Amino acid sequence: MRRRGLILGAAGLAGAFGFMMGLGAWRGGDPPPPRGGEGARDGERMDLSRMAWELTDDHGTRVAPRDWLGQASMVFFGFTWCPDVCPTTLMDISGWLDDLGPDADRIRVSLITVDPKRDSPQVLGEYLSNFDPRIRGLTGSPEDIAKAAAGFAVKYERVPRDDGDYTMNHTSGVYVFRPSGALSSIIDFHEDRQFAVPKIRRAIE
Repeated sequence: MRRRGLILGAAGLAGAFGFMMGLGAWRGGDPPPPRGGEGARDGERMDLSRMAWELTDDHGTRVAPRDWLGQASMVFFGFTWCPDVCPTTLMDISGWLDDLGPDADRIRVSLITVDPKRDSPQVLGEYLSNFDPRIRGLTGSPEDIAKAAAGFAVKYERVPRDDGDYTMNHTSGVYVFRPSGALSSIIDFHEDRQFAVPKIRRAIE
């Protein structure tokens, strides 16, 4: 399918164009510090139990933060037409799940779209079929997405292109939560990938 070819083609060029990867990320570069978020007071760490958003996954099931409690979680914000950062991150996540072995079944992984206009549950399901099948996609109304992004202190914006279409700038970190819902760590898009699996294992254990 054309979309699959585009995804895999972009991912195959990722190594040669490493410097350009930041174009798909938020222009500020690194993800926000692991504090704050919706419902959190100053000095408290981000926690799923204090978030109140509700979205729909690529299977049509309604999902809220409380549904993730009791199991470690990994969350990433992106969109299906992202040219570089998103497919690269999703390939990385698929590799991390492979490296975790049986422990991969102890963590829930979700991509929350920042482009709900184009990313319906069906579109997300088709897109994510190119990656590890354990990765779920979440979408909703623009208001739903804004509420979820606020919970994670994620920034995103629509950026018009010269051809009349548009792309999205967005925070690019992967958020890793403990089963309690407390934030364990953030895997920065720019950090050495060798540190990712140890961070995930700490959250699981």
